[in-house]
Amino acid sequence: MPLKKIKSSIPALTLLAGVLLLNPVSADTLQGQAQSLFKPLPAQMPGAEKDTEALISLGKKLYHDPRLSINDSQSCASCHNVMTGGDDGEATSPGAKGERGDRNAPTVLNAGLQFKQFWDGRAADLIEQAKGPILNPIEMGMPSPEAVVEKLSATEYPKLFEQTLGKESLNYDNIALAIAAFERTLITRDRFDNYLKGDNQALNDAEKRGLKGFINNGCAGCHNGALLGGQSYQKIGVLKPYKNTADAGLEKVTGETSHKYWFKVPTLRNIALTAPYFHDGTVATLEDAVKTMAELQLGKKLSEQEVGDIAAFLNSLSDIKSVTQVSMSNNH
Repeated sequence: MPLKKIKSSIPALTLLAGVLLLNPVSADTLQGQAQSLFKPLPAQMPGAEKDTEALISLGKKLYHDPRLSINDSQSCASCHNVMTGGDDGEATSPGAKGERGDRNAPTVLNAGLQFKQFWDGRAADLIEQAKGPILNPIEMGMPSPEAVVEKLSATEYPKLFEQTLGKESLNYDNIALAIAAFERTLITRDRFDNYLKGDNQALNDAEKRGLKGFINNGCAGCHNGALLGGQSYQKIGVLKPYKNTADAGLEKVTGETSHKYWFKVPTLRNIALTAPYFHDGTVATLEDAVKTMAELQLGKKLSEQEVGDIAAFLNSLSDIKSVTQVSMSNNH
C-alpha cells in the first residue's frame, strides 16, 4: 500500500474525531443524538453486488479449509470463528506451528466495512488482507503463493474454480477474491440498529444510560459511524502512556515517528463477544477496557456505575445470532 495514502488519511480523520469531541451533538433526545453520530449497518458491503453465490460458497470452503496452512492444521476460521464473535478469544493466536503472533486477532464480522485492514491498516481491503495470513510464517506458514496454488491443484479445487471463475482460474489472487466474497456476507444485526431505526424500546434503561455516557464522555469522538470505529487511526495513550511500548503500530508501516503507537480505531460492533481487548489482548474484560480507554484517551476516571452502564450499552452491539451461538457453546 502506498505510504502517501496512509499518511494523507490521518489528519482528516483525526480532525473529524476532534470536531465530534469539541462540538457536542445538538439533537434534542438521546435517540436523536445517537442517530446523528451513528448509523445502522448497511444491507450489504461495498463490492458485494458483484459476488455470485458460487463465489461466496467457494470462499466459505476456502475460509474453513486448514489445507491453506503448511501442515493442514490452520484455517482462517481457526483465529476468526464466524459463529462466536469472529475471533478466537485468545490474547494472541497460535499459528500452524504453535508459535503465537504479537497482536490480538480482530473480529472478521463487518470487517469489510472498515477503511483499512489489520491493526496497522497495512492492507487496503479484504482481498489484500486475505493474502497475508496464509503466507505469514507464524500464522499459516505457507512459503509462497506458488506453493499454495500447487498444493490446492492436487485437490478438488481446480474443478471448483473452473466451475466458478472459468478455466485455469485457480491462482492466488482468485483464492483471496473468493475468501473476500464470503467475508463480505458477514454483516451482523443487533439491537442498537433497531434503536437507531426508531425503536426506543430496543435498549433498556442501563443501556440508554451507557449510551448517554458514551456520548457525553467523548467516546464517540473516535467510535462513531455505522461501525462505531473502524474508520480512522488514533494513538493509544493520548493523555497517559499505554503500558506496552514494544509495538510501534502504524510507525512500522509509514516509517513516520509521529505515527508511533497509532493503531486503527477498532469497531465496537460485537465488542462484548471478542475479549480480551486492545491490539495486544492484555485487557481481560469489557469493563476494564472502558475504564482504561477513559483514562488513556480522555483523561477521565469513570465511576463504577458509569463503567457498568457503558459496558451494558456496548453489549447491545452484539450480533443476535452470535450471542445465541456463544450461549449454546457455553452450555455444552
